[in-house]
Parts: sequence; C-alpha cells; structure tokens
Amino acid sequence: MGNAHRQLHLNLFVSPLGHHEAAWRHPQTNPEHLLDFAFYQRLAAKAEAAKLDSLFFADRLATTPNAARYGAIGGYEPLTLLSALAVVTKRIGLIATLSTSFNEPFNLARRFASLDHLSGGRAGWNIITSGTDAEAQNFNYEQIPEHAARYERAREFLEVTTKLWDSWEDDALVRDKEAGIYADSAKVHEFHHKGEHFAVKGPLNISRGPQGRPLLVQAGSSQNGRQFAAAYAEAIFTAQQTFEEAESFYRDMKQRAVQLQRLPEHVVILPGICPIIGRTEAEAREKEAKLVELSNPAYSLMMLSNRIGFDLTGCPLDGPLPQLPEQEVRGHQSRTHLIVELAQRENLTLRQLLQRLAGGRGHQTITGTPQQIADVMEHWFKNGAADGFNIMPQLMNGGLEDFLDLVVPELQRRGLFRTEYTGTTLREHYGLPHPGNRFAAQPASAELYETNRRAIR
Repeated sequence: MGNAHRQLHLNLFVSPLGHHEAAWRHPQTNPEHLLDFAFYQRLAAKAEAAKLDSLFFADRLATTPNAARYGAIGGYEPLTLLSALAVVTKRIGLIATLSTSFNEPFNLARRFASLDHLSGGRAGWNIITSGTDAEAQNFNYEQIPEHAARYERAREFLEVTTKLWDSWEDDALVRDKEAGIYADSAKVHEFHHKGEHFAVKGPLNISRGPQGRPLLVQAGSSQNGRQFAAAYAEAIFTAQQTFEEAESFYRDMKQRAVQLQRLPEHVVILPGICPIIGRTEAEAREKEAKLVELSNPAYSLMMLSNRIGFDLTGCPLDGPLPQLPEQEVRGHQSRTHLIVELAQRENLTLRQLLQRLAGGRGHQTITGTPQQIADVMEHWFKNGAADGFNIMPQLMNGGLEDFLDLVVPELQRRGLFRTEYTGTTLREHYGLPHPGNRFAAQPASAELYETNRRAIR
C-alpha cells in the first residue's frame, strides 16, 4: 500500500434509470429514457467530464411477463449501445457484458475488436457465464449447464478469443501501395484450435485493435469464478457487504494472481457501492425512504427468487429468510451465499432483506453525505480492500449527479482521484500494459516481406 501516487479507479455501472428496483417510479425519473439514446449520451458526457475510468453495462438474456409488468426492463444490447457511445465520447472506457455460454468466440472477438477500433482503444469485455434457466431456455437448453461446466467452456472460449485477437500482430498492416502489399502475411496467423467445445481455424477478419485486446473484466466470486478471474481478469467487479469481507476477497484474489505468475497490480479489484447522497445525512435518509416507499415487495420477492433459484412466493414477509435446500446452486452461487449470510448475520426479516437488496442486489448500499461516502471509499482503498469502486447510483437521474458533483470533487481534494486523464485507452486508465502477442515471438518476417515485394514487382 506504500505507493503514494496510487489513485482510485472509478467505473460507472450504468443501470439506465437507477439500480434501485423502484427507481423507474421515482418522480425524477422519466421511464422513456430507457430507449432514449440522447439520455445515454448525456450520462456518458457527465461521467467523462468527471474523468471516470469507464462505463459498464450489464446484460441479461431473458425476462418474464411479470418482470415486464413491475420492472423497467428492455434496454439496449450493450455492444450496440457502446458502439454508438464510442462516437460521441473521446476518453472514457466502454465495457460491455457478453456471455460465453450463448456466443461463439469468432463472432464475439470480431465485435469487440470492432468496438476497440471504433473507440480508439477503449473497449472492455465483462466476461460472464450466465446463470439462469430462463436464459438457457432462449438458447436451446432445458436448463442452465451446471456451474463447473460453464466455467470449463468459458476457459476454452477465452483461450480461443485471445488467439483470435492475437492472430494479427500489432504491425501486420503494411499498406504499401507501391508494392501492392496490404498486410505482411507472415504476421497474420491461422492457429487451428481444436478443443472440447470449439474448433476454430483463424485468423480473425479484422486487424488487432489499438489496445491489443479489450480490457478483460470478470465478476464471479464463487471458487470457480475466483480461479477464472485470477487467471484472466484484469479488472474484477465484486459485491462485498463489509470491509472485512472485502479485505479477505482482495487479499485472496491478489494471492491467486501471484500464484499464477501474474503481477497483483494487474488485477484491479472494484467492489460495487450503491450510494444515496444528501448534503446532510437527514436529506440522504429522506431520499432513501422515498425509494423504499415506492418499492413493490411482490416484485422484490420475485427478483430474489429468480436470483437464488428458489421460489419464495408465499413466505411470510415478517419472518426470516427460510432455510434454502441443500442442493448445489446451479446459478449465481456467490451472490446466493452472500444474501444468505447477510440475512443471518443481521437477523433480517424477509421484508428487511428485500429492502436491503432492492438498492443493489447484494452490493454495499451507502446512505450519507459526500464526506461520509468518501470516508468509506478512502478507508477501503487505503487498507487493502479495493483498488477503486464500481459506482451504482440507486437513482440515475439526480443520483449520478450527486456522486459526480459532490463525491468526486471530495475524492480529488483528498488526492485520491485524477483531475485529468493521462492516457487515451482504457488499459492506460487502469494502469495496465499493452498485452503481448503469443504469435509475435516467431522469427521476423522481413525476408519474406522483401521476397513478396520482389515477386509482385
């Protein structure tokens, strides 16, 4: 922790109307903004003006009629939206969620390489395996594959995807009009991958992006998720309820990275925080109470049931969270365990638990003044629990401005956050190097290039 120049990394997790389940019902919210590109453009411009590292969009691949009845769903597909935002922003990073369970490596690698080129090197991929039967049933499965199997596929998926991004070396493009040579063919590679899940010849049909490859982000905190993240992730989004839990997770992930011969500073850990900010604590509590008042317990219960894979319908709201069956959790393992531990540790009724989860789905919710929010962030950052934070405003219209206009300047005054961008790519924002290319160690192809030149002439 002795680096005096170490500064926070701040990622804005964009839930269009706000992370609280009732945000769409709030008087400050216009639900039509969900599909209003100008609204997203304004959010991105505000975050970029505040010098945030990146924007991040989550994604789910299923919904239900009841979810559509009670919750504002149906926003844009992340890569489509970020491709548009790439044109109207200049510096802020653009991170999209795509699943390894329901995509193919070639299509995904091509789309992310396109975003990296479009944005001048600002693309990031949040790698998920997806975790619900409802999603699986939209992609030819009866139920979601079991947890370990999803991560086995994800590992091979990532191996193939990174091979595709490496299939063009950084200097493969020659563009020699006189000689008639567009690319040095010795620096464009077929690799003939044949594995358990994928057979891919390569190369990719777009050259290597400005960053080499997108920033790789991961959010699983199960044992499989942790080991996957330690091997591949360059930024980790995580949900931690207490400083002690966050410190333990942080230490564990850095140690796992070192065991895999990675530098710990190349694994940036960003716990989620869901702030409600007031100029006084009383004002913040009033804002919190308004969101609670707008909540629909029936919808909250349905969302929790979907998350933990157990139907809680009919359970008394003023009783405890019932004992969940002992069988293996197929879906979101780490989040289910976090929710159960939260309910037990604080002896919450089901109603109280729903209220706690409505604002952040298990991420830490903080209600207070800008100074109080900054105090928590500084404590976690300086004491080995975070490298920065995944900012999740419970109310986007108003709540985001509260964070950017009140908390960010407080962090800057404390010397904890940048006042200007020093890099142009997302990797530079996160202090990460340009990745090497697995194929570039082969003998230099200058002789072959000259032979080609002479042959064409």
